[in-house]
Amino acid sequence: MKKILYALIFISFAFGDTYYAKLEPIESVVVKSEVNGKVVIAKESLEGKVANGLIVKIDDSLDVEDLKTSKEALALTKKMIALNSSILKSLKQNMDKKLNLYKKVSSLTSTSVNTKSNIFSAYVSAKSQFNGTKEKILNLKNQAINLEQKIFTLQDRIAKKSIKVKNKYLYSLNIKKGEFVNIGFPLMTIQDISKAKLTIYLNADDAKNIGSKSIYIDGKKTNLKFSKVWKVADKQYISSYRAEIIAKPFKEFSQLTKVEVK
Repeated sequence: MKKILYALIFISFAFGDTYYAKLEPIESVVVKSEVNGKVVIAKESLEGKVANGLIVKIDDSLDVEDLKTSKEALALTKKMIALNSSILKSLKQNMDKKLNLYKKVSSLTSTSVNTKSNIFSAYVSAKSQFNGTKEKILNLKNQAINLEQKIFTLQDRIAKKSIKVKNKYLYSLNIKKGEFVNIGFPLMTIQDISKAKLTIYLNADDAKNIGSKSIYIDGKKTNLKFSKVWKVADKQYISSYRAEIIAKPFKEFSQLTKVEVK
Protein backbone atom coordinates (compact mmCIF):
# COMPACT_ATOMS: atom_id res chain seq x y z
CA MET A 1 0.00 0.00 0.00
CA LYS A 2 1.37 3.35 -0.91
CA LYS A 3 1.03 5.91 1.95
CA ILE A 4 1.31 9.71 1.68
CA LEU A 5 1.91 11.60 4.93
CA TYR A 6 0.10 14.88 5.25
CA ALA A 7 1.34 17.63 7.54
CA LEU A 8 -0.82 18.19 10.59
CA ILE A 9 -1.92 21.74 11.30
CA PHE A 10 -1.32 22.56 14.94
CA ILE A 11 -2.70 25.42 16.97
CA SER A 12 0.09 26.79 19.09
CA PHE A 13 0.41 30.18 20.67
CA ALA A 14 2.64 31.34 23.48
CA PHE A 15 2.49 33.66 26.46
CA GLY A 16 5.96 33.93 28.01
CA ASP A 17 7.01 30.38 28.78
CA THR A 18 3.44 29.05 28.42
CA TYR A 19 2.25 27.50 25.16
CA TYR A 20 -1.02 26.03 23.94
CA ALA A 21 -1.37 23.25 21.38
CA LYS A 22 -3.86 20.66 20.20
CA LEU A 23 -3.26 17.04 21.18
CA GLU A 24 -3.02 15.18 17.88
CA PRO A 25 -2.47 11.56 16.82
CA ILE A 26 1.21 10.85 16.21
CA GLU A 27 0.50 10.12 12.56
CA SER A 28 -2.24 10.85 10.06
CA VAL A 29 -2.09 9.18 6.65
CA VAL A 30 -4.15 9.60 3.51
CA VAL A 31 -4.27 6.25 1.72
CA LYS A 32 -4.57 6.67 -2.05
CA SER A 33 -5.54 4.05 -4.59
CA GLU A 34 -2.65 2.52 -6.54
CA VAL A 35 -4.96 0.87 -9.09
CA ASN A 36 -8.07 1.54 -11.16
CA GLY A 37 -11.30 -0.37 -10.66
CA LYS A 38 -14.76 -0.74 -9.19
CA VAL A 39 -15.11 -0.83 -5.40
CA VAL A 40 -16.80 -4.06 -4.29
CA ILE A 41 -16.24 -3.65 -0.53
CA ALA A 42 -16.17 -0.42 1.50
CA LYS A 43 -16.66 -0.90 5.24
CA GLU A 44 -18.33 2.38 6.17
CA SER A 45 -19.38 0.93 9.54
CA LEU A 46 -15.73 1.05 10.70
CA GLU A 47 -15.44 4.80 10.18
CA GLY A 48 -14.64 6.47 13.49
CA LYS A 49 -13.28 3.25 15.00
CA VAL A 50 -9.97 1.49 15.45
CA ALA A 51 -9.92 -0.97 12.57
CA ASN A 52 -8.07 -4.16 11.69
CA GLY A 53 -8.08 -6.05 8.41
CA LEU A 54 -9.80 -5.32 5.12
CA ILE A 55 -11.38 -1.87 4.70
CA VAL A 56 -11.69 -1.43 0.93
CA LYS A 57 -11.59 -4.00 -1.86
CA ILE A 58 -11.43 -3.15 -5.55
CA ASP A 59 -12.70 -5.74 -8.04
CA ASP A 60 -9.90 -8.19 -8.83
CA SER A 61 -11.88 -11.04 -10.42
CA LEU A 62 -10.30 -10.69 -13.88
CA ASP A 63 -6.82 -10.44 -12.36
CA VAL A 64 -7.41 -13.56 -10.25
CA GLU A 65 -8.52 -15.54 -13.31
CA ASP A 66 -5.59 -14.22 -15.35
CA LEU A 67 -3.23 -15.20 -12.54
CA LYS A 68 -4.62 -18.74 -12.48
CA THR A 69 -4.18 -19.28 -16.24
CA SER A 70 -0.72 -17.67 -16.17
CA LYS A 71 0.42 -20.07 -13.45
CA GLU A 72 -0.92 -23.01 -15.48
CA ALA A 73 0.87 -21.73 -18.60
CA LEU A 74 4.11 -21.39 -16.64
CA ALA A 75 3.84 -24.96 -15.34
CA LEU A 76 3.31 -26.28 -18.89
CA THR A 77 6.20 -24.20 -20.21
CA LYS A 78 8.53 -25.63 -17.56
CA LYS A 79 7.44 -29.17 -18.48
CA MET A 80 8.17 -28.43 -22.15
CA ILE A 81 11.61 -27.10 -21.21
CA ALA A 82 12.37 -30.28 -19.26
CA LEU A 83 11.13 -32.53 -22.11
CA ASN A 84 13.10 -30.69 -24.79
CA SER A 85 16.20 -30.63 -22.57
CA SER A 86 15.99 -34.43 -22.35
CA ILE A 87 15.59 -34.68 -26.15
CA LEU A 88 18.54 -32.30 -26.60
CA LYS A 89 20.87 -34.77 -24.84
CA SER A 90 19.90 -37.55 -27.26
CA LEU A 91 20.27 -35.23 -30.24
CA LYS A 92 23.73 -34.21 -29.02
CA GLN A 93 24.80 -37.85 -28.78
CA ASN A 94 23.42 -38.57 -32.26
CA MET A 95 25.15 -35.51 -33.73
CA ASP A 96 28.50 -36.42 -32.15
CA LYS A 97 28.15 -40.01 -33.39
CA LYS A 98 27.54 -38.90 -36.98
CA LEU A 99 30.41 -36.40 -36.82
CA ASN A 100 32.81 -39.07 -35.59
CA LEU A 101 31.68 -41.42 -38.37
CA TYR A 102 32.24 -38.75 -40.98
CA LYS A 103 35.72 -38.05 -39.62
CA LYS A 104 36.58 -41.76 -39.90
CA VAL A 105 35.43 -42.20 -43.50
CA SER A 106 36.41 -38.78 -44.90
CA SER A 107 40.08 -39.81 -45.31
CA LEU A 108 39.38 -43.37 -46.52
CA THR A 109 40.04 -43.89 -50.22
CA SER A 110 38.00 -47.10 -50.15
CA THR A 111 34.80 -45.13 -49.38
CA SER A 112 33.01 -43.59 -52.33
CA VAL A 113 32.42 -39.87 -52.62
CA ASN A 114 28.69 -40.48 -52.68
CA THR A 115 28.83 -42.42 -49.40
CA LYS A 116 30.95 -39.71 -47.78
CA SER A 117 28.43 -37.11 -49.00
CA ASN A 118 25.52 -39.04 -47.52
CA ILE A 119 27.31 -39.44 -44.16
CA PHE A 120 28.12 -35.72 -44.08
CA SER A 121 24.52 -34.85 -44.96
CA ALA A 122 23.33 -37.04 -42.06
CA TYR A 123 25.66 -35.15 -39.71
CA VAL A 124 24.42 -31.77 -40.97
CA SER A 125 20.81 -32.89 -40.46
CA ALA A 126 21.57 -34.10 -36.93
CA LYS A 127 23.31 -30.80 -36.14
CA SER A 128 20.34 -28.86 -37.49
CA GLN A 129 17.95 -30.82 -35.26
CA PHE A 130 20.20 -30.21 -32.26
CA ASN A 131 20.44 -26.46 -32.87
CA GLY A 132 16.70 -26.21 -33.59
CA THR A 133 15.82 -27.90 -30.30
CA LYS A 134 18.36 -25.76 -28.43
CA GLU A 135 16.78 -22.62 -29.90
CA LYS A 136 13.33 -23.90 -28.92
CA ILE A 137 14.49 -24.36 -25.31
CA LEU A 138 15.84 -20.79 -25.23
CA ASN A 139 12.52 -19.48 -26.54
CA LEU A 140 10.64 -21.49 -23.92
CA LYS A 141 12.89 -20.15 -21.17
CA ASN A 142 12.20 -16.63 -22.38
CA GLN A 143 8.44 -17.39 -22.29
CA ALA A 144 8.87 -18.66 -18.72
CA ILE A 145 10.62 -15.43 -17.69
CA ASN A 146 7.82 -13.34 -19.23
CA LEU A 147 5.18 -15.44 -17.50
CA GLU A 148 6.96 -15.13 -14.15
CA GLN A 149 7.06 -11.36 -14.58
CA LYS A 150 3.38 -11.31 -15.49
CA ILE A 151 2.51 -13.43 -12.44
CA PHE A 152 4.50 -11.07 -10.18
CA THR A 153 2.70 -8.05 -11.68
CA LEU A 154 -0.71 -9.66 -11.25
CA GLN A 155 0.02 -10.66 -7.66
CA ASP A 156 1.14 -7.13 -6.89
CA ARG A 157 -1.97 -5.62 -8.51
CA ILE A 158 -4.28 -8.03 -6.68
CA ALA A 159 -2.61 -7.18 -3.37
CA LYS A 160 -3.06 -3.46 -4.03
CA LYS A 161 -6.78 -3.99 -4.61
CA SER A 162 -7.31 -5.16 -1.03
CA ILE A 163 -6.57 -2.26 1.31
CA LYS A 164 -6.00 -3.47 4.86
CA VAL A 165 -4.98 -1.72 8.06
CA LYS A 166 -3.61 -2.88 11.39
CA ASN A 167 -4.71 -1.16 14.57
CA LYS A 168 -5.39 2.17 12.89
CA TYR A 169 -8.16 4.66 13.60
CA LEU A 170 -10.31 5.07 10.49
CA TYR A 171 -10.84 8.81 10.57
CA SER A 172 -12.67 9.01 7.24
CA LEU A 173 -13.66 6.72 4.36
CA ASN A 174 -14.04 8.62 1.10
CA ILE A 175 -15.47 5.90 -1.15
CA LYS A 176 -18.63 3.80 -1.33
CA LYS A 177 -19.34 0.34 -2.70
CA GLY A 178 -20.11 0.44 -6.42
CA GLU A 179 -18.08 3.55 -7.16
CA PHE A 180 -15.13 3.54 -9.57
CA VAL A 181 -11.71 4.77 -8.49
CA ASN A 182 -8.66 5.81 -10.47
CA ILE A 183 -5.02 5.70 -9.45
CA GLY A 184 -4.34 8.45 -6.93
CA PHE A 185 -7.89 8.69 -5.57
CA PRO A 186 -7.81 9.33 -1.77
CA LEU A 187 -9.62 6.30 -0.36
CA MET A 188 -9.37 6.99 3.35
CA THR A 189 -7.60 8.81 6.14
CA ILE A 190 -6.19 6.64 8.92
CA GLN A 191 -4.49 7.71 12.12
CA ASP A 192 -2.15 6.13 14.62
CA ILE A 193 -3.67 6.96 18.01
CA SER A 194 -1.39 4.69 20.03
CA LYS A 195 0.63 7.82 20.83
CA ALA A 196 -0.10 11.52 20.87
CA LYS A 197 1.85 14.48 19.59
CA LEU A 198 2.00 18.05 20.82
CA THR A 199 3.70 20.63 18.63
CA ILE A 200 4.63 24.00 20.02
CA TYR A 201 6.82 26.87 18.82
CA LEU A 202 9.40 27.83 21.43
CA ASN A 203 10.74 31.31 21.80
CA ALA A 204 14.50 31.73 21.57
CA ASP A 205 15.04 31.80 25.35
CA ASP A 206 13.08 28.59 25.99
CA ALA A 207 14.83 26.86 23.11
CA LYS A 208 18.22 27.35 24.81
CA ASN A 209 19.40 24.45 26.99
CA ILE A 210 16.03 22.79 26.43
CA GLY A 211 17.32 19.42 27.59
CA SER A 212 17.78 20.65 31.15
CA LYS A 213 14.28 22.09 31.47
CA SER A 214 11.09 20.44 32.69
CA ILE A 215 7.81 20.20 30.81
CA TYR A 216 4.53 20.98 32.58
CA ILE A 217 1.27 19.76 31.05
CA ASP A 218 -1.88 21.55 32.15
CA GLY A 219 -0.04 22.85 35.20
CA LYS A 220 1.47 19.51 36.28
CA LYS A 221 5.16 18.67 36.09
CA THR A 222 5.94 15.64 33.93
CA ASN A 223 8.92 13.48 33.03
CA LEU A 224 8.34 14.17 29.37
CA LYS A 225 11.11 15.44 27.08
CA PHE A 226 10.97 16.99 23.64
CA SER A 227 11.41 14.29 21.00
CA LYS A 228 12.43 16.88 18.40
CA VAL A 229 13.53 20.49 18.54
CA TRP A 230 14.27 22.30 15.30
CA LYS A 231 17.49 24.32 15.33
CA VAL A 232 16.37 26.62 12.53
CA ALA A 233 13.63 29.14 13.21
CA ASP A 234 10.24 28.39 11.68
CA LYS A 235 9.29 30.14 8.43
CA GLN A 236 5.73 30.85 9.56
CA TYR A 237 6.34 31.57 13.24
CA ILE A 238 9.29 33.92 12.86
CA SER A 239 11.94 33.72 15.62
CA SER A 240 10.24 30.60 17.04
CA TYR A 241 11.58 27.06 17.03
CA ARG A 242 9.32 24.13 16.38
CA ALA A 243 9.35 21.42 19.04
CA GLU A 244 7.46 18.13 19.38
CA ILE A 245 6.44 16.15 22.42
CA ILE A 246 5.48 12.49 21.98
CA ALA A 247 3.52 10.81 24.77
CA LYS A 248 0.79 8.33 25.51
CA PRO A 249 -2.65 9.94 25.06
CA PHE A 250 -3.58 11.62 28.33
CA LYS A 251 -6.82 13.27 27.21
CA GLU A 252 -9.16 13.30 24.23
CA PHE A 253 -7.51 14.14 20.94
CA SER A 254 -7.90 17.67 19.51
CA GLN A 255 -8.30 19.17 22.98
CA LEU A 256 -6.31 22.29 23.73
CA THR A 257 -3.39 21.59 26.04
CA LYS A 258 -1.31 24.01 28.09
CA VAL A 259 2.45 23.37 27.90
CA GLU A 260 4.96 25.17 30.12
CA VAL A 261 8.74 25.01 29.93
CA LYS A 262 10.61 25.78 33.16
